[in-house]
Amino acid sequence: MTFPAEFLDRLRQRAPLPEVVGRHVRLQRRGKEYEGLCPFHREKTPSFTVNPDKGFFHCFGCGAHGDVVGFVMRTEGLSFPEAVEKLAGEAGLDVPRAGPEERQRQQRRATLAEVVEAACAWFEEQLAGRAGAEARAYLDTRGVDRATREAFRLGVAPNQPQALRTAMNARGYDDEQLLAAGLVKHDEERGEPRDTFINRLIFPIGDRRGRIIAFGGRTLGNAKAKYLNSPDTELFHKGEVLYNLGRARRAAHDTGELIVAEGYMDVIALARAGFQAAVAPLGTAVTAHQVQQLWRLTDEPVVCLDGDEAGRRAGYRLAERALPVLRPGFSLRFAELPAGEDPDDVVRNHGAQAFRRILDAARPMSDMLWLQATEGRRFDTPERRAGLRRELHRQIGEIQDEGVQQAYRDEMERRFREQFGNGPPRGGRRGGGGRRGGGRPGRPDDAMQGGGEGARRSPVAVWRGGIRALMLCLIKNPDILEDFVEDFSRIEFGASDLDLLRENLVDIISDGSENSTETIWSELYNRMGEERIEEIFYRDEYIVSPLAKMRGDDVSTRQKMKEVLMELEVDRPRPVLKLRGNM
Repeated sequence: MTFPAEFLDRLRQRAPLPEVVGRHVRLQRRGKEYEGLCPFHREKTPSFTVNPDKGFFHCFGCGAHGDVVGFVMRTEGLSFPEAVEKLAGEAGLDVPRAGPEERQRQQRRATLAEVVEAACAWFEEQLAGRAGAEARAYLDTRGVDRATREAFRLGVAPNQPQALRTAMNARGYDDEQLLAAGLVKHDEERGEPRDTFINRLIFPIGDRRGRIIAFGGRTLGNAKAKYLNSPDTELFHKGEVLYNLGRARRAAHDTGELIVAEGYMDVIALARAGFQAAVAPLGTAVTAHQVQQLWRLTDEPVVCLDGDEAGRRAGYRLAERALPVLRPGFSLRFAELPAGEDPDDVVRNHGAQAFRRILDAARPMSDMLWLQATEGRRFDTPERRAGLRRELHRQIGEIQDEGVQQAYRDEMERRFREQFGNGPPRGGRRGGGGRRGGGRPGRPDDAMQGGGEGARRSPVAVWRGGIRALMLCLIKNPDILEDFVEDFSRIEFGASDLDLLRENLVDIISDGSENSTETIWSELYNRMGEERIEEIFYRDEYIVSPLAKMRGDDVSTRQKMKEVLMELEVDRPRPVLKLRGNM
């Protein structure tokens, strides 16, 4: 069975090779490639490599080599059509069925590609000739020299409604072909086709391999639309293409970086300044599909944002679109430009080094998520902080990859606690953050009823609250826990939940790993489960108890902790006053 070449190219884009191979092989990143133990022969030293940019795998031990389809064929024993259908099903693509109609379509596409290439050559001729004088003058003011014009194959559409149509008809291309290629459109007033691009500077748009498939045009007159793109055709789908991708992929492979600018002139200006690995969407916001294309070139493309409120909002929208497709090791970074300047302005007015500093200061996606939820807002009440937590949970819930989603929950939890205070991460493995005040509802017997130390609470409730404060102090200060782990391990609280927590804390701190408050909380949730942890720490004891607020670098803290632990070993009830009183 024969599949169209464009369908196979699209399939390879939708089924990233490292992701497919990673289901069978534990891969380790090594520069621009991945390596692991070959799945096709026994070996102890990795000789199996995956090159995501070139789209193939290769084993230096047994010689196995191929693309993503070939890998599925080998590992799952499928034929070529079966492997294609399997990958297409996973990627949500409909498999085209070869037949007379499909063969005709392939031939039609080949013809369209020929038509578009001929039009590109004609536009270039116009820019170099007398009709291109105005466009060349404009390019001169933007610092675009002849070599750059030729490298990007810039052209011009004359200020005549049928100039391209007439020229292409003379070269043997009929109106039906021109319409199918998006080069002309129906003119109801004239009753015949007219050129799509009139009096415009032409930017040829290539596919991933650099083959011209469409055009963008900037007006040289007073047209309402400053920029105009070709309509969607069999060759061109605007939301799936990035300007300069064919040229940028080679540079991205060499440098490991990729810049996403706003428009054609930004890309060209960056290339002239030495930043060859630059692309741009085609007058629309970057789509999730385009993000996937970017990741085929580099792990963390840098998106340039205008340095104003509109630019920041555009960054927030892109971050929202990218969240569902995030996967381990792949993300976006956001570089904020000076107010009122685009990349072209920066490199022309301030130089390449100034732009490099902007790239180096790019923010991670997590910053954008946090800023979107917090910028310009106050969180001075429990209700407002609860609203923030809910918004963060909603955003993070869009992430489909469970590992990345959990990493974002942990990161947002860390920021929440730093901003609003330490404490057990409310929401556990599902995120959340420590709170400044207020407790878990539905526990009237244990709720704080006023100002006194343990006012209106039973002795047992007071004692349990004190133990929780002790636990919080130890979790907050892992170095104290390490110093007193032997004393702590000998204590029996006589309450199953607290004893289980103590045993797990001792086990975590004794495994030889370097522990922090965040890693201890994470491990406790893994071992005991969210519901149990929340049942123990349902009250913000760190608000009430001075012990829970003590710092591990304070000598007096260690002395008081020693006294408390000694008393706990001897007599369980008596340390309560010290735990909850003034120490």
